[in-house]
Amino acid sequence: MEQGSSVSPISRIGFIGNYLPRQCGIATFTTDLCEAVATEFPGATCIALPVNDIVAGYDYPSRVRFELTEKDIDSYRRAADFLNINNVDLVCLQHEYGIYGGRAGSHILALLRDLRMPIVTTFHTILRDPDPDQLRVLQEVAALSDRVVVMSQRGVGYLQEIYGVSPEKIDHIPHGIPDVPFVDSSFHKDLFGVEGKTVLLSFGLLSANKGIETVIAALPAILARHPNVVYIVVGATHPNVLRHDGETYRLSLQWLAQEKGVDGQVIFYNRFVSLEELIEFISAADIYITPYLTANQITSGTLAYTVGAGKAVISTPYWYAEEMLAEERGVLVPFRDPAALAAQVIDLLDNESKRHAMRKRAYLFGRAMIWPQVARRYMETFARARAERRHFAPSEFAVKPLDRRPAELPPLKLDHLRHMTDHTGMLQHAIFTVPNYAEGYTSDDNARALMVSALLEAVGNSEALELGSRYLAFIWYAFNAETGRFRNFMDYQRNWLEEIGSDDSHGRTLWALGTVLGRSNMPSMHSMAGKVFEQALPAILGTTSPRAWAFALMGIDEYLQRFAGDRLASQVRDELAGRLLTLYQNNRSENWLWFEDRLTYCNAALPHAMILCGHMMSNPVMTGAGLESLGWLAELQRSDGEGHPFVPIGSNGFYQRDGDRARFDQQPVEAQAMISACLEAHRATGDQRWRKEARRAFEWFLGRNDLNLPIYDPTTGGCRDGLHPDRLNENQGAESTLAFLQSLLELRLAESAFISKEVRTA
Repeated sequence: MEQGSSVSPISRIGFIGNYLPRQCGIATFTTDLCEAVATEFPGATCIALPVNDIVAGYDYPSRVRFELTEKDIDSYRRAADFLNINNVDLVCLQHEYGIYGGRAGSHILALLRDLRMPIVTTFHTILRDPDPDQLRVLQEVAALSDRVVVMSQRGVGYLQEIYGVSPEKIDHIPHGIPDVPFVDSSFHKDLFGVEGKTVLLSFGLLSANKGIETVIAALPAILARHPNVVYIVVGATHPNVLRHDGETYRLSLQWLAQEKGVDGQVIFYNRFVSLEELIEFISAADIYITPYLTANQITSGTLAYTVGAGKAVISTPYWYAEEMLAEERGVLVPFRDPAALAAQVIDLLDNESKRHAMRKRAYLFGRAMIWPQVARRYMETFARARAERRHFAPSEFAVKPLDRRPAELPPLKLDHLRHMTDHTGMLQHAIFTVPNYAEGYTSDDNARALMVSALLEAVGNSEALELGSRYLAFIWYAFNAETGRFRNFMDYQRNWLEEIGSDDSHGRTLWALGTVLGRSNMPSMHSMAGKVFEQALPAILGTTSPRAWAFALMGIDEYLQRFAGDRLASQVRDELAGRLLTLYQNNRSENWLWFEDRLTYCNAALPHAMILCGHMMSNPVMTGAGLESLGWLAELQRSDGEGHPFVPIGSNGFYQRDGDRARFDQQPVEAQAMISACLEAHRATGDQRWRKEARRAFEWFLGRNDLNLPIYDPTTGGCRDGLHPDRLNENQGAESTLAFLQSLLELRLAESAFISKEVRTA
């Protein structure tokens, strides 16, 4: 069983869409959603990326971290870069055709295509009869999104039937609303000077499709029955309308009111009101009216607000209203029919009990729509998107197996290695590509770096001596002669944080020293490495970690290649190899061909050591144990998908016998260990299977992995710290970078040796 559900918490969310103080419904929604999620989940950092439709932009709050320019497609690509490098866990996109640049808002596609994290898109408009551009854009937005959200059941159906979106991908989450008490309308009327009046209300940004003229035309009949009625129209003219047509529509409404003789009963509040003011207006209303002129509106924030506040509502039958006002939560009237509208207003005012029953049904229905509830629903969708995240690169960008292009290994680039090395040694961690001084140094990483420097010498790199001497100097300083052990952790001020490091760091340091002694031709390195190796070797016998034994055995093997007569080294080898073999024999079963009851990290080091020792000690039992366990591990760390790419044991739980295997987080050191072990198995047996397994593991670095994303960064020569279920870990620390470089150098040396052998036997 695989532990596929181990998804790290969502700690950073980017919200894309218009944002207050820009005046539009999408801006209000995005702001409210972002704030609601931030309030309900204080452990998550919520940032906003709004779209500007004017050059000057807007006076945004601090939550806004990046501004897009509507018609500048490059700003969309820059926004994608910003989100990628800022370790955003998930992007929540508000989609509306009219707010993004390009044909049918197509500029947003440039942003979505470059994102490396899950995307959840809320569709605010879903057209029943889209034109070709509108159809294409929405379909691609949906395809690039891991999950999509709609606010109505009709929207769910349209996405499936018209746009071909899979139903498993769609979540129905209602429009969020403020949580307001169920109050008598008289309580707030004095705020607007309408005490004793019966208030009809419409609000929202004014444009010609709002149908306000229908209500004004109905007023004479309403006033004839209820002369104390006033009609309040709240909202500024829509900014886009204002730019193109000015206040023509509002003036036409005022002229109509005069013409009908009701101008004294129509009150215009010509401004964009705050949420607090809006709640007061809604609270003062006796009846709310949405007289839209057409049916094709899939959602309406204004209607959601008033239903949730428990208002009596009369609406024309646009799509969203049909759903919201079902089951007698409101009344529907035909489009552009003042007489029908007047009749329903009069009926509700004449029947107070009917009106109040309607209000109660609406209010209770709205409890599931308040923002805290909606925020939790969105977070569930976010979590689902991350858990389900699996990116598959288009075929033209798919990573080709190395056996189809054996010579095409990446070029050797040491920029990041140099960047992470100072006069003290190799720094441990990086924040993205910047060294993190706060985490200091470790002997573990400097040992890895020392091995890489020895491999650099083997391929003829001129920097090998300069780099290697720094790492060796660190290891010399790390050795504590009183304990015979290496200290591991050092802070940036060069203070040791412990007197005795871990067993594994001791074993790995012996591995590095043995590699220098066995491979390097630099006498200046030999003297120092030899002295420390000799003094530190006995202490490995007092360790209990099988990986420490394996690391030390690989170092001893390198050492004995040059100094075969060293009796102490041979004795230590024999003892440690015997321990590993006994572990394997005691733990092995028919379905569990392993040394322990658990797989953790650098697993392949154990069979690697067995193969080496079996060969050097002429012990076929050891060799057989190494090859058998490595073959079992290779099968285990292989995907069932096309091409069967390498899938390392995940560090988020590892793999306990009879338990669940963790799929993530995947670490570069696991790939490196597998590459080294398989190359050794190929040298020992000549079986081409092992050469292919080494290449398979190396391709994991290049992007042939669960997310089809490159772990290796060719721009820096560094390596990202691993693969999460839904994204890369963009930090490029010492361990990951050195794991890649060691793998690359070992593959280069192995390929060179293989080619030379072919030439000799040709």
